[in-house]
Amino acid sequence: MLLTGRVSELKKLRLGILGSGKGSNMVAIADAIAAGSVPAEIAIVLADVADAGILTRAKDRGLPARFIAPGKFRTKLDEEAEAAYIAALKEAGVELVVLAGFMRILKGEFLRAFPQRVINIHPSLLPSFTGLEAWKQALDYGVKFTGCTVHFVDQGVDTGPIIAQQTVPVLSRDDADTLHGRIQVAERQLYPLAISALARGLVRVEGRKTVTQSAG
Repeated sequence: MLLTGRVSELKKLRLGILGSGKGSNMVAIADAIAAGSVPAEIAIVLADVADAGILTRAKDRGLPARFIAPGKFRTKLDEEAEAAYIAALKEAGVELVVLAGFMRILKGEFLRAFPQRVINIHPSLLPSFTGLEAWKQALDYGVKFTGCTVHFVDQGVDTGPIIAQQTVPVLSRDDADTLHGRIQVAERQLYPLAISALARGLVRVEGRKTVTQSAG
């Protein structure tokens, strides 16, 4: 876990949130901002799925939100789509790109456009269980604890410097759905806290590692 606390008169970090699904992490971030615990503002929400729930939930909160077609590839943005996403984020003045269930791998030009300014949350305690359905991997492996990780995005898959982690116990009665559900609860707690630390300037990258300073 990281820190909590109310925002007073800190400059607000402008977030661009990318998603493909329901948007539960986006909602958790928006709620934490509204509660005054995260010195940030959501400048734009983008989705690669036209009817993604994240767009509806963003618009319900009065947030700028739009669909941008991902192009011809299944797991990444094509060159034209990548340029469109970069342009939309820059036009919105985005300082930190937050991936919230965005099911596309970002590499190349996108990461060069936002160096060390793209973060993701992954449903495992990285570096364990990278890739898809990490909760199923944890369950199949038989670990007693798993969790979630907020990390910077780099050219690999779930390999960027770790910002924060939260553990979740694996219970004897768990199946994939129940374990995933508890990890998602942890994600909604951890992601706003990690963004708050970044917005307050309390996290810096040193090589492959991050260093988190105390707020006091």
